[in-house]
Amino acid sequence: MAELTGRGAMEEVQNDKYSILLPTYNERDNLPIIVWLIINYMDKSDYDYEIIVIDDGSPDGTLEIAKQLQKIYGSEKIILRPREKKLGLGTAYIHGIEHATGNFVILMDADLSHHPKFIPQFIKKQKSENYDLVSGTRYIDSGGVYGWDFKRKLVSRGANFLTQLLLRPGASDLTGSFRLYKKDVLKKLIESCISKGYVFQMEMIIRAREHGYSIGEVPITFVDRVYGESKLGGSEIFQFAKGLLYLFATT
Repeated sequence: MAELTGRGAMEEVQNDKYSILLPTYNERDNLPIIVWLIINYMDKSDYDYEIIVIDDGSPDGTLEIAKQLQKIYGSEKIILRPREKKLGLGTAYIHGIEHATGNFVILMDADLSHHPKFIPQFIKKQKSENYDLVSGTRYIDSGGVYGWDFKRKLVSRGANFLTQLLLRPGASDLTGSFRLYKKDVLKKLIESCISKGYVFQMEMIIRAREHGYSIGEVPITFVDRVYGESKLGGSEIFQFAKGLLYLFATT
């Protein structure tokens, strides 16, 4: 009986599949590198996976690069689901989930700020306690940020402190976008969120707490983008503050 149980557990692990969503906008230089790294670490760990590239009409030719990568690695491994124009991160995830065949979904940035070497750690963490979601965190243990000046680090730390103080989310990093979700959990969270842009990630954690979902954390190192321009500006900071106050007032 014990042997059958062990075999059943082994089959359950083998049947897990991970859909990695990569929303892109002007990432032609970064996309080949991030895809190669994902494939390298996932193949090494022997996980079943697919990479879904959701390009929002990038004018720099990102989609053409993605098509070349699909020819190299195969259409079963690289799934292209482009959109005509930039429609926002939340809707990009919704679009990607509609085409995801895995029972787990991994969200990460395509600009090399999130290193794929952490994905196997996310998976191991999820399996350890059957977490509903696992979030990468820059703020505990070995986590950290590289490539930011003092001012940006101060803003990030300050925003996180205010968020912890006002919302008490039960997670140490609310604004990060490197996460693993059970697919059905992710669908429910997206349906319950109304925010867009950078506030979207914060609201996802708050809604997870409201729904009683379990959250695991893995320390990660965040590296500022090497190629291209940062998409964080004054309008995003304003939206973050506005979203923080909204969540404080309504949760």
